[in-house]
Amino acid sequence: MANKAIEITDSNFDEIINSDKPVLVDFWAEWCGPCRMVGPVVEELAGEYEGRVVVGKVDVDSNPQTSAKFGIRSIPTLLVFKNGQVVDKQVGAVPKNVLAQKLEGQLA
Repeated sequence: MANKAIEITDSNFDEIINSDKPVLVDFWAEWCGPCRMVGPVVEELAGEYEGRVVVGKVDVDSNPQTSAKFGIRSIPTLLVFKNGQVVDKQVGAVPKNVLAQKLEGQLA
């Protein structure tokens, strides 16, 4: 069974992004159509990059502090963190290979 994306909340966010591995965070909401398209892709990446990348999802409705902190205005927004800092950003639904390339860039 493939690894699933971690549920990230306002309370555990800092702990998760300060991983020693790159972290992909998907900011999404239940009512967002494009988010539902990206969701399965994010789950696939969580499985494929297990052990090399931390993959998590933030429900913007339930976690407004984290969303506000990073100025998330349109979703889905995917942020890539390295050493606790944002190193890459993708706004809107994109094919899986685009996100995979961003992760590969941080693993190099």
